[in-house]
Amino acid sequence: MIEQLIEARKQQALTQQAVAEKLGKPQQYVSRYETGERRLDIFEFIDVATALAIDALALVGNAPKS
Repeated sequence: MIEQLIEARKQQALTQQAVAEKLGKPQQYVSRYETGERRLDIFEFIDVATALAIDALALVGNAPKS
């Protein structure tokens, strides 16, 4: 699902800094979850999806099944 967040950010031509500003977080916050250094909890995931104007539930529904 993180890959989908990254792809959505890139499709919108947003930098990590721009997303971080929308979230009220430092740029490193975005970098860390994008590189897998940090995991997002469900509330953070929803916040990021909202900042990217994408449907968090749709992303969860499209996640690969393990």
